[in-house]
Amino acid sequence: MRIVITIGGSIIIKEYDHQKFAAYSEILASLKKDHEIFVVVGGGQPARDYIKIARALGCGEAHCDDIGIDVTRLNAKLLIMALGQEAYPIVPENFHQALEYSTTNKIVVMGGTEPAHSTDAVGAILAEFVKADLLVNLTSVDGLYNKDPNKYKDAKMHEEITATEMMDFLADKEVKAGTYEFFDMTAIQMIKRSGIKTIITNGFQPDNLLKALNEKIGTTIIPK
Repeated sequence: MRIVITIGGSIIIKEYDHQKFAAYSEILASLKKDHEIFVVVGGGQPARDYIKIARALGCGEAHCDDIGIDVTRLNAKLLIMALGQEAYPIVPENFHQALEYSTTNKIVVMGGTEPAHSTDAVGAILAEFVKADLLVNLTSVDGLYNKDPNKYKDAKMHEEITATEMMDFLADKEVKAGTYEFFDMTAIQMIKRSGIKTIITNGFQPDNLLKALNEKIGTTIIPK
């Protein structure tokens, strides 16, 4: 399969150490034996910290987004370093480059692309652009809940949800730089129009990436 994987920055850089990069590099390298792999890495807390400073300096949201994009690309570089020879050595800055780099049969790792697009949106657009068979979103919770499971004990996870239902769910969510949770509206619109099979699951356990390919896990977005 051709698979696009988005790894939240809150997952991979949370502890500010190498361990998640190393763990994911091992799993991604194993997947590369049978699949074509594209990875999009988020910015996490470092991006939010820099965005906070930029906003305090009076920068507009587009400039704040640009700061966040730079951080996602730094995280992408670290994952490329962890992957070594398994990865293409340059971080693509757009989707044309990502597709071009994939012709080398290397894992392609990228961060953000342009303001107003979260890395989840980048992953969804990339999945459409490269005609991926599967999009896996690795986040900080087990799937999509009806409300924040970290705040509400009675939060319930959707095992399946349609793209249309998810668009309704996202309708009142913030769209400022650094505030994205799960998918933004651009991401879910891309999934709906492209019919891309999408799975949201917990990325704190890297093995969940393997499970997403072989068993029922997390939330499946039905593209309709």
